[in-house]
Amino acid sequence: MSISLREITPENFKECVNLKVNDAQNTFIASNVMSIAESKIYPTHLPFAVYADNEMVGFVMYGLDTDDGRYYLGRLMIDKKFQGKGYGKAATLAVIEKLREISDCREIYLSFVPENTNAEALYKSIGFERTGEIAHGEIMMRFDLNKQVNNEQPTTNN
Repeated sequence: MSISLREITPENFKECVNLKVNDAQNTFIASNVMSIAESKIYPTHLPFAVYADNEMVGFVMYGLDTDDGRYYLGRLMIDKKFQGKGYGKAATLAVIEKLREISDCREIYLSFVPENTNAEALYKSIGFERTGEIAHGEIMMRFDLNKQVNNEQPTTNN
């Protein structure tokens, strides 16, 4: 599977903001338009469209939180038409590789709403572990960049 993270441009902006998760997942993640807006206010948060070959399948945002000095995978969404095909895992692995290139990034954090059990299964399958922290009602997980990534497929859809 060939996954790439590409800049949001005037040419792909509308397609990106029109990506949607399943209705039952709407409370799990901010909209892509909100995430892109946040990236303009917080320039260390980098938004990207996720492409499988030349087809946009999702959206990610990652970067440094200057308040706590941690690097985060702040958003991961795969359009409802493409869920369950391994794109969520492939996009997460692509973000991990991008963050490995940053010399002071040694670990990656993320959070998810407790009801999003598919997200937790996906992240665990890669090697993220719960930190024991709860932030804004969300469960925090951490990935140590010194660890090997688990490349096995997760057992649930995302």
